[in-house]
Amino acid sequence: MAARSLADELLWLCEVPSLIGEERELCDALEKRLSRLDLPKPIRRYGDSIVVPLTRGNGGPHILLAGHLDVVRTEHTGSPRIEGDKLYGPGSADMKSGLVLMLDLAENEIPSVDSSLVFYAREEGPFEENELGPVLEQDPELRSVDLAVALEPSDNKLQLGCGGSVHATFRFRGKTAHSARPWQGENAIYKSRRVLGKLEELEPELSTVDGLEWRAVMSATLANGGRARNIVPDSFELNVNRRFGPAETIARARERLEELADGDAEVEFVDLSPSAPPFRNHPLVAALADSGVLAVEPKQAWTDVARFAALGIPAVNFGPGVQAQAHQKDEWTLVSQLDVGRKILRRWLESIA
Repeated sequence: MAARSLADELLWLCEVPSLIGEERELCDALEKRLSRLDLPKPIRRYGDSIVVPLTRGNGGPHILLAGHLDVVRTEHTGSPRIEGDKLYGPGSADMKSGLVLMLDLAENEIPSVDSSLVFYAREEGPFEENELGPVLEQDPELRSVDLAVALEPSDNKLQLGCGGSVHATFRFRGKTAHSARPWQGENAIYKSRRVLGKLEELEPELSTVDGLEWRAVMSATLANGGRARNIVPDSFELNVNRRFGPAETIARARERLEELADGDAEVEFVDLSPSAPPFRNHPLVAALADSGVLAVEPKQAWTDVARFAALGIPAVNFGPGVQAQAHQKDEWTLVSQLDVGRKILRRWLESIA
């Protein structure tokens, strides 16, 4: 596919709706399309996810390219379209731009290196609902790959490792009263003031792994409480999210959240996603870094490279999507970055074959 054709393929992907939990139509379309190829083994399907074996028997490393089918629910004006160098559409940046490179690799001059593709569902939701987990547990070949590349939007930069994430519900208890007589109750919302004050004053904590710097932060992201406009609330909840680098464990992140509560709130942990190391000195990662990527930097957010790393599989993030457009209203990505990403990916695969 030439640069324009890459854009046409991305338009096609964006035109097939695949909101989180509604990926089946796109998974069906990809399975039907890729089943026509001369593959060394049949496509394997798990729920609304597929594993596509591209090449086998070359005697070198086995590379896995992974991309999620689902997109987040945001507002979009009009149908997927191209305006100048911008391609507008749900998931155009995150991460159907990466899926385009996977399709291109499958359908056009596959490099002579053993490779597999995984298109999977439900990445944008809770860690436990992500279908990549069951795929990796059930598929007989994927545990033995030498390197996984998650084609997350990274502006054609190589983003190493990923930050971990822990979400916790902070529950503050009080006593109801009529709002005309608040002294007869205990306002649960007011009981959150110490925690909120500490959160507001927190500065990012820096840590370095393999020469790359991550920032650990904590934020209140959701709030819920109250029974009615004229009732002093007896319950108030905050969702507090801690993000942390590869130097911190989930256990330590939980401790930091409990220290923040300091007895002012009950703490319930509701979603725990581990961080991942950068694997900067791995020879396959070094080869990708030398293949024309626009920069090498840490991945501050969480991605599924952590799921691979937990299984002992080195993994990195690289994709052509515009990172700043992920989860945005009227999401767009740059058409020109698609061909740049294609050339980098193919140059790397040819170098390690």
